[in-house]
Amino acid sequence: MTRASKPIPEGFHSVTPSLILRNAAQAIDFYKRALGAQERMRMAGPDGKGIMHAELKIGDSIIFISDESPQSSAKSPQTLGGSTTVLNLYVPDVDASFRQAVSAGGKETMAVADMFWGDRYGTFTDPFGYTWGLATHKEDFSPQEMAERAKAFFANIQQQRKSA
Repeated sequence: MTRASKPIPEGFHSVTPSLILRNAAQAIDFYKRALGAQERMRMAGPDGKGIMHAELKIGDSIIFISDESPQSSAKSPQTLGGSTTVLNLYVPDVDASFRQAVSAGGKETMAVADMFWGDRYGTFTDPFGYTWGLATHKEDFSPQEMAERAKAFFANIQQQRKSA
């Protein structure tokens, strides 16, 4: 056994999400089609069934994937009836990437639009219950400019609600 030379393995970031799913193999195929994921490795469950652990690379980030297991306290969004998180992914062309994700089977939950914080951003829910936010960063703002833009954004939403 060779001793690790780095506390964070090569190619990883400090935080690595782990997605628990029903039918992880189908999810991996979806993420490849929808998000251009590259499969780094896959390990079958102890009984040879399902996926105990897989690693996908999306952009410059790695995520772990595994099938839901009765031995684990972690549950899939399908079991919970929804997801408690949004996985945000920066891409070079959010409009094209969003169309690709929806064409692959994702369900649009927020159309792509220019946002007050400087991103062009939209969200979709994948067939396994996870919500993804896709973004392309377009503009940089000072904290003061962003606060002014946020105030105008929320005032506009309030106005729309009043006139509805």
